[in-house]
Amino acid sequence: MFVVRGASAFGLCRYSSAIRRPAFRLYSTKTHDPLRILFCGSDEFSIASLKALHAYHLKQPERVSSIDVVCRPGKRVGRGMKKIREVPIKEAASALSLPIHEIDTFTGWTPPVTANGPFNLIIAVSFGLFVPPRILNASKYGGVNVHPSLLPEYVLSHGASYQKCKLTRVFSFRGPAPLHHTLLAGRTSTGVSLQTLHPKNFDHGVILSQTPTPGFEIPNPDTCTVPELLNLVAPKGAQLLVDGINDGLFVPPVKAAGWLPSEGNTLVHASKIKPEDRHIDWANWTLQDINRRSRVLGDLWTRALVPTAPGDAKTSFHQRRIIMTDLEEVEPPKGSDSFALVPGLPFANAPYPVGPKKGRALFVYTKDGKLLRINQMKVEGEAVAEGLRAAVKARMFGDQSFLVGGAEFTPFRNPLA
Repeated sequence: MFVVRGASAFGLCRYSSAIRRPAFRLYSTKTHDPLRILFCGSDEFSIASLKALHAYHLKQPERVSSIDVVCRPGKRVGRGMKKIREVPIKEAASALSLPIHEIDTFTGWTPPVTANGPFNLIIAVSFGLFVPPRILNASKYGGVNVHPSLLPEYVLSHGASYQKCKLTRVFSFRGPAPLHHTLLAGRTSTGVSLQTLHPKNFDHGVILSQTPTPGFEIPNPDTCTVPELLNLVAPKGAQLLVDGINDGLFVPPVKAAGWLPSEGNTLVHASKIKPEDRHIDWANWTLQDINRRSRVLGDLWTRALVPTAPGDAKTSFHQRRIIMTDLEEVEPPKGSDSFALVPGLPFANAPYPVGPKKGRALFVYTKDGKLLRINQMKVEGEAVAEGLRAAVKARMFGDQSFLVGGAEFTPFRNPLA
């Protein structure tokens, strides 16, 4: 057994072994009325929790008497907006024969009363809408939420020998996109938390239970994608929820099981992923930043200065968006080192006027002096094409080439923006 003596003032120098729990334990620490649950969800993470909760309901109907599902209405998508894309949890709830309520806002909506009475527990898992106090106060046991992140800001870290104990700062990812931000931060471990629903703010409830510190490891963190991380945390979050329900952790008075951040420490808001998050910041992003964002968020984009179409009375310039669909780190061509002084300035290993020929390619340096070859890109208004060919077609190159170390190079008119 691992024992730490002399705990810090935070009371954090302790170790809890992550012993696997059985699927369902036939005891609980608190008694409660049969639960009439209003489950609010949307995606694959919430589907895992719904399925586990439904299995628990079938095994112990005296503990969970009913489950109703709330989800957002489907959205019209595609050409002409003729197709409707349903929220994934709707199909899962239908397959489980559970009652479904589709709402896009809680304003003006009153939960129906079940055959056994009003709902007495609200469960929100990756839902997206804030459950208002009106709904929570009408529920005898309030509400709980499963969050795919370790919410305490400090965890115990230890060496392989378990002989040293120290406090290590980790990020508390509050917000709608914790999985993305976990990978963007380069974390090698993570966890899941069960918390109460706060009446005023997202992810500010009392932590009822969570993965024992220091969390579970993320397999291959340097290559892990969001879907792969989701497949890891979803069943763990589902089990945490079922265990919390079985133990009655939601029954007042609730007991905090996590650690609160101390004054002066920063919490990271895992904000919703936006298109701007994929906009390459050439002046500040290293190769690792670019690779990581591409892996986690998808194809990155930037802007290039291009002239108006040939034949116009007066040539003017405007910016067009470029989506980088295929970037590859390569060894720098001889003589190209001087371009590393201007990160984000693409160039071709070809004389002016540039033409696509064998052995020629489009390159760009990152902030840390690494060279990327742009194998494919999509210029705004055009189809995806080989990088150099797309740049030539869009007339992005300047009208001057440079001879350096016996090699000739032609850069873009301006650095990418």
